[in-house]
Amino acid sequence: MSARPLLVTSALPYANGPLHLGHLAGAYLPADLFVRYQRLAGRNVVWVCGSDEHGAAIEIRARREGVSPQSIVDRYHAELAAAFEGFGIAFDVYGRTTSDTHRETSQDLFRSIEAAHGFVRKTTTQLYDPEAGLFLADRFVQGTCPVCGYPDAYGDQCENCGSTLSPDDLIDPRSTLSGATPERRETTHWYLPLGDLQPKLEAWIGTKTDWKPNVLGQVRSWFQAGLTDRSMTRDLDWGVPVPDGVEGETAGKVLYVWFDAPIGYLSVTKEWAQAQGDEDLWRRYWQVHEDGTEPELVHFIGKDNIVFHCLTFPAILMTANAAQPSLPQFVLPAHVPANEFLNLEGQKLSTSRGWAVWAHEALDAFDADLLRYALAVGLPETKDADFTWSDFQNRVNGELADVVGNFANRALTFAARYCDGEVPRLDEPTDQDRQMLGLLAEAPAQIAAAYEAYRLREAVALTVDLARKGNQYLQETEPWKTRTTDERAMRNSVHVALQVTAGLSILLEPVVPGVASRLRGMLALDGVRSSAEAGVDGLGWDDVGPTTLDAGHVIGEPGILVRKVEDEEVEAQLQLLKDRAAAAGADASEEGAEAEPEAPYADLGDEITFDQFTPLDFRVGEIVAADLHPKADKLLRFDVDLGFETRQILSGVREFFAPEDLLGKRVVVVANLAPRTIRGLESNGMILFAEDRDGTLWPVEAQGEPGAVVR
Repeated sequence: MSARPLLVTSALPYANGPLHLGHLAGAYLPADLFVRYQRLAGRNVVWVCGSDEHGAAIEIRARREGVSPQSIVDRYHAELAAAFEGFGIAFDVYGRTTSDTHRETSQDLFRSIEAAHGFVRKTTTQLYDPEAGLFLADRFVQGTCPVCGYPDAYGDQCENCGSTLSPDDLIDPRSTLSGATPERRETTHWYLPLGDLQPKLEAWIGTKTDWKPNVLGQVRSWFQAGLTDRSMTRDLDWGVPVPDGVEGETAGKVLYVWFDAPIGYLSVTKEWAQAQGDEDLWRRYWQVHEDGTEPELVHFIGKDNIVFHCLTFPAILMTANAAQPSLPQFVLPAHVPANEFLNLEGQKLSTSRGWAVWAHEALDAFDADLLRYALAVGLPETKDADFTWSDFQNRVNGELADVVGNFANRALTFAARYCDGEVPRLDEPTDQDRQMLGLLAEAPAQIAAAYEAYRLREAVALTVDLARKGNQYLQETEPWKTRTTDERAMRNSVHVALQVTAGLSILLEPVVPGVASRLRGMLALDGVRSSAEAGVDGLGWDDVGPTTLDAGHVIGEPGILVRKVEDEEVEAQLQLLKDRAAAAGADASEEGAEAEPEAPYADLGDEITFDQFTPLDFRVGEIVAADLHPKADKLLRFDVDLGFETRQILSGVREFFAPEDLLGKRVVVVANLAPRTIRGLESNGMILFAEDRDGTLWPVEAQGEPGAVVR
């Protein structure tokens, strides 16, 4: 466990609408799992977030509704905070970017960069609405997309084809404020010279070899295209005003939302420090200490925010450091574990089409822990994932209830009925008893390794697998039989099962804190460290093991740990989804989501001859077993049926797939590759994977029988 202070941020949700499950699966639940684990492990961690309350979209909405922008953000800030609280998202602080602290922090940083000539001022001509009397920000301009011909593309992006645009690119542009045809007028703005900073950014990114391929792939595609100067100010009424005291005309100009929004992480940390009674405490989490200790900064985001968190914001911090070299230096992000998107019932989420599950509605229907679990086991960590209500039901009922709940109930009920409601003493344990206790002893470190590597789905799966192994242990030791034939063996079985149950009551805490708390209540296990707030001491992650409970400890009252989801509840949610889509006036089968700007394709390899190709023997193989390599963090181990024989093959795809993701798939295998031993296991062949331009991997699948030749 690192002694470095850890600051975790989650992307600031835009205060322009409510929270849906896609938001939660992208930047908030993953961070919550990670931070709750870190708190249980005793790490010095602070997690900050807040509402992003500036930008053109909020001003547009306010104008349409005939209200002030402040009233819009006040409404949605309250809704967002309530949804996060209901979902058990345990920020240390949840702030907002309309606060005085945020305005002062953003202006101070801008002023210091400007004073050190970190910006470039440029006068250009921009579109101006003569009827509204305003310069038009990108989102205030619509017109025909020059790429696909879509008539309602915005000045920054076409929502039909996903192309990145500028207002100058649009054909027949019009103002969204008045419908007028814009005029071109001169205006002056401050630009961040990203092109000049590219070598420094590339050198820094080059050290991040452990970042996700989808993150590095997107960033490198921008490097390949070449970074250019980016305006850090806008002509708007709503936003943080460009501060007085800088060279140039500041009237009617505000900071670009992608300058001030990430600074919200910093300003919210300052507000947290003030609440702790130490105004300078924020520095321990943002700046290099006098003794050289560097705090660790981790950003949890969705893939649509990669560029801003991996290029723009680091460039701002680099420039701020260069502007004040004698002052403590800001640290750059240590990790940016960006997630992909969550789809819904096989389609992309679209709030405009009504194809979304709002967090507050889901919480009205189901306990937060059930939703947390179903999302956690299917997080879109390396590729887009799909949430379906049937899968939600199957996960909750088949895993959380039937595996975890059933095991805990068996252990607790047996102790209550046949062991006087106490933890019996372990007396001459068998090999089976010792083996199960050994698995319990190993579990915390194994699960912790997955959390530390941001493999959160794997961490959840390993936690539930401990309960699954506990059920298997009870099936094999059969205490319901030994109760009448060998009481010592029965009491040993109950002792072991209760120790595993106690361990689960802590290991499950990051994922389903309510379930874990109820389980500890049934065990009468008090004094566990809080995963929801820092500074609450007690039993933690490293206390999980074969002796968590003392012999003679009196347990509480057993009960139902997890209620099952009924068919009628799932049908009601599906109907609600269909009704909302119909009310939005959209066909739920249409595709309406925004697409990502396309990255360049990889260059072709060197030309080869036919004779060089023919020695390769490609075969169809069916993956019949899949598990983790016991000694390598990046490898999965597969048993692949080639029809004529079954082979063990290792693949370095653990950061992309859980073992169960590939089980049963028919894949293409290089069958005549010479065997090689990797970390103690022999790999006899190679499974082929395709890599998208964003770094996402896909197994190359085939329809032939195992052993079929691929020509």
